Amino acid sequence: MVTEGIAPTADRTLGFMVPARNARGQLVRLDATLNAILAAHAYPQPLIRLLAEALTLTALVGASMKQDEGQVTLQAQAKGGIVDLLACDWRAGELRGYLKHDPEAIVSEGMSLPDVFGKGYLALTIDQAVSEERWQGIVPLEGDTLAHALEAWFGQSEQLPTLLRIGVSGDAASGWLAGGLLVQHLARAEIGGERLDAGEQHPDWEHVAALAATTTAEELTDAELSGEALLWRLFHEEQVRVVPGPTPVKGCRCSAAHIRDVLMRFPEDQRAEMRDDKGVIAVDCQFCSRVFGIAA
Repeated sequence: MVTEGIAPTADRTLGFMVPARNARGQLVRLDATLNAILAAHAYPQPLIRLLAEALTLTALVGASMKQDEGQVTLQAQAKGGIVDLLACDWRAGELRGYLKHDPEAIVSEGMSLPDVFGKGYLALTIDQAVSEERWQGIVPLEGDTLAHALEAWFGQSEQLPTLLRIGVSGDAASGWLAGGLLVQHLARAEIGGERLDAGEQHPDWEHVAALAATTTAEELTDAELSGEALLWRLFHEEQVRVVPGPTPVKGCRCSAAHIRDVLMRFPEDQRAEMRDDKGVIAVDCQFCSRVFGIAA
């Protein structure tokens, strides 16, 4: 059983900037939204933590987008491990996710990414709705956490120094709470200068990263600690500008009308093969764990 949450009003995103240090960031807390997503499937506790981490990372990147209409997708595909597929996405505050795993496998806390996934990759895809541009980054599933893998990719491949911290707490009886912090050094081109090389030892970034790195999982999952209060703890000697972002909600875009529209794009002979003896096509949505019976 998964409860509705520890503090249902805690679902929140908060963007911020530290102008004097050329840094920006995002805070995310997931509570009722997280529990609603987790309730769709009976996952072992270590995999609940894994999915909660992936959902928090997706929300951090999604809430950082300038265009609310865009979509962020975080997907891990692998072979030879416990988890074959993990998929999360964010669009205008709507968050969803699920993972496919071997139900017979033994899962324990503290397993590395290769232990969980075997061999595979983590892909981050950003679709800009207004410009219709798509951007994708791919990183091997290596290291201890998804956050570490994504953090390394930002720094090495995008030359964008990035710090990520994720916290997940709770259990199925009391509910789950997840929090995340993303901090990035602004490309100097964004403020009229040259882009920062991630290989440089830049004092502004070193200062911000050192402060942000002190953030604990307990702080990120403290329902009584507001995002503003946490930022004050970290950067009380700096001027910080905060911008409240969209409130995360559980979103699944499946509907009978949408699914029927998709099915009608298939040729009649292919739809005929999909129908059961009652003339209904069963479509299973893994995100919300529902089966739709569509007459198409």
